[in-house]
Amino acid sequence: MAKGRILYISQDVTPFSPETEASMMGRLLPQYSQEIGREIRVFVPRFSFINDRKHQLHEVIRLSGMNLIINNCDHQLIIKVGSIPAARMQIYFIDNEEYFNRFGDIYDEKGILRPSNDERILFFGRGTLEAVRKLAWQPHLIHFSGWFSGMVPFYLRRINKENSFFSGTRTVLSLYNDPFEGRFSEELEKKMRNDKATAKDLRIYQNLDYMTLMKAAITYANGIVIASPDVNPELIRFAKENKRHVIDYMENRTDFFARINKLYDSLCGSAIHN
Repeated sequence: MAKGRILYISQDVTPFSPETEASMMGRLLPQYSQEIGREIRVFVPRFSFINDRKHQLHEVIRLSGMNLIINNCDHQLIIKVGSIPAARMQIYFIDNEEYFNRFGDIYDEKGILRPSNDERILFFGRGTLEAVRKLAWQPHLIHFSGWFSGMVPFYLRRINKENSFFSGTRTVLSLYNDPFEGRFSEELEKKMRNDKATAKDLRIYQNLDYMTLMKAAITYANGIVIASPDVNPELIRFAKENKRHVIDYMENRTDFFARINKLYDSLCGSAIHN
């Protein structure tokens, strides 16, 4: 039986988000991993369309309350939890009144990114990893999905410089056909610099549009899952040229999930059985 602790950081998970290829993957892959014997945790952003009452979300007091400094301002990290009874899974939600309620949706009426999204992805990436540290639950591997999780590798590297909590943790990125129009604010570089970004980080994340963000995520990931049949071919080439472990898309979900879990074992080796 498979072992190991897998942290899933997803942009969307059904039934909390509308049903898409990505949200179904976010729902079914962790369930599969759990059913074959792994420990899992799943974290997602609590977007404004997710209704607390409808989904019976409640705040996890012991995890909430810390403040994260983003752009030299304190922002309260709120952790909520909901469940998917049929899958016997808990889902943790990263929340903040300003970022996920007051600012509205991540796109405007024309489908363009709102200016607040640069700070939102910083808050989500850092907030998730800080919450996992507070849980004192050390993952062997982090599988992150969707462009909204694109800053997870940056914060993972930054935290590793400060302490050894995530030392040895491997990463896998799922790629989808989920591009957005426009680019992030030019202020993002300053905000990352305030959060101890190195010169290398700033080069990789410079002029951040969809392709740049996903290539940066690929650069820092150990494995890549092609999770959609129509992923941008340029991203697939980039992953293979950079000699990442790549799992190609498969229509049969059971076979696909089995191959992904074999990738976990391959990346983590004997450590995942401890």
